[in-house]
Amino acid sequence: MAHEHDSKKMVRTIWTVFFILLIVTAVEVALGIIHPEPLMVEVMGTRLLNHIFIILTLLKAYYIVAYFMHVKYEKKNLVWTLALPTFILIPYITFIVLTEGSYMYKIGF
Repeated sequence: MAHEHDSKKMVRTIWTVFFILLIVTAVEVALGIIHPEPLMVEVMGTRLLNHIFIILTLLKAYYIVAYFMHVKYEKKNLVWTLALPTFILIPYITFIVLTEGSYMYKIGF
C-alpha cells in the first residue's frame, strides 16, 4: 500500500514539473513573438528581455536537472559538486554570450 502511495506522489510530481516547464516555455514563446516594448530597455549592456530569457532558461534547466536527472534526490555533497562550478561559471558565460551577441547585432550579421 505504501508503494502505491509513493507511486502516485511521484506521478503527481512529474505532472507538476511538466506543467511548470510548459508554462515557462509558453511564456518564453509568447515573449519571443510579442517583443513587449517596456522590456526593450537596455540593462547592463543588453535588453531586459534577454535577461528575462536567461532567467527563464535557467529555471527550466533547474527543473530538468533536479527532477528528470534525479539530482534533487542525491546526497548534498554531490549536488554541491555539480552546482558550485555552475554558479561560478554562469556570470562568465552570460557575459561572453551577451557581449558576442551584441557585437553580432551591431555589425548586422
